Amino acid sequence: MGKKGVLLVNLGTPDSPEVKDVRKYLDEFLMDERVIDIPALNRTLLVKGIIVPFRSPKTAKLYKEIWDENGSPLLYFSEVQLAMVREQLGDEYQVELAMRYQNPSIESALAKLYAGQVDSIRVFPLFPQYASASTGSVIQKVMEIVGKWPTIPNVSFVNSFHDNKLMIEAFADNAKKYQPETYDHVLFSFHGLPERQLIKCDHSGQHCLKTADCCSRLTDVNKFCYSAQSHDTARLIAAELSIPAEKYSVCFQSRLGKEPWVQPYTSDVLKDLAAQGKKRLLVFCPAFVADCLETLYEVTVEYGEEFKKLGGDEVQLVASLNDHPKWIEAMIQLIKD
Repeated sequence: MGKKGVLLVNLGTPDSPEVKDVRKYLDEFLMDERVIDIPALNRTLLVKGIIVPFRSPKTAKLYKEIWDENGSPLLYFSEVQLAMVREQLGDEYQVELAMRYQNPSIESALAKLYAGQVDSIRVFPLFPQYASASTGSVIQKVMEIVGKWPTIPNVSFVNSFHDNKLMIEAFADNAKKYQPETYDHVLFSFHGLPERQLIKCDHSGQHCLKTADCCSRLTDVNKFCYSAQSHDTARLIAAELSIPAEKYSVCFQSRLGKEPWVQPYTSDVLKDLAAQGKKRLLVFCPAFVADCLETLYEVTVEYGEEFKKLGGDEVQLVASLNDHPKWIEAMIQLIKD
């Protein structure tokens, strides 16, 4: 019998922090119909005519701030995770890594699995909470490629793991060294999405954004909702650390454009907490399994500076899962499940 194939997929990163590579990355990322889900002509005019030309130089400067001797932190930690998973799974498995955007590409990784004549492929999008723009995009891309193969092995997907116990414990472990109980407030800051994408995932058409607290509890009606899954992840991490409900907030960062995105926005929560006299904040980013631009720069630098201007003293980032042993154990569990 042949090996079992595994495809780990993270979001992506430019090949370098130079403007030309950042431009290529942003172009591929934002032209995805699931990321900016508007008519193709409008998306092309917006992305290629406005966003990419103006954002690429600015974003390149930000990438240069986090690029180190290992290159892109997201790619580096993804490769570390790949090596650790390969070691633990052993010779029975062929494990490959891909990025949804740029390199290593999904096409090249699947080609390796095809050449290896694997009996099955377990596709693992590395996004804890399901969103059409992340997990959904990976699944669609894989199906488009594999669907053209003359022989298609058994293909399965990890759809969501927002409540995985080992993952929750790993996030909590990373926070314990900071003594969360000594902070004035704890933030769970998730990557943002346009509200319209949440509404599209409401199969009932009767729940999403109908009440102010529609995402506060995970139910059968909102079980596919990114925001509801995010709230559930935050609740579970807070429970693991015995953080009371009144001492933590869920918020969303990385907003793009002027239309409504998932709320509350992290910037607005920072203003509210500063107005309440809070001085020290501990911040989790549980939408990411590896540290990246959104954690290392957006939270640590941008929100840190913003909070200090508002009168606060400290914004402390809790490291992402990276190479935590419990996270690697969780990955093995999700691959074999």
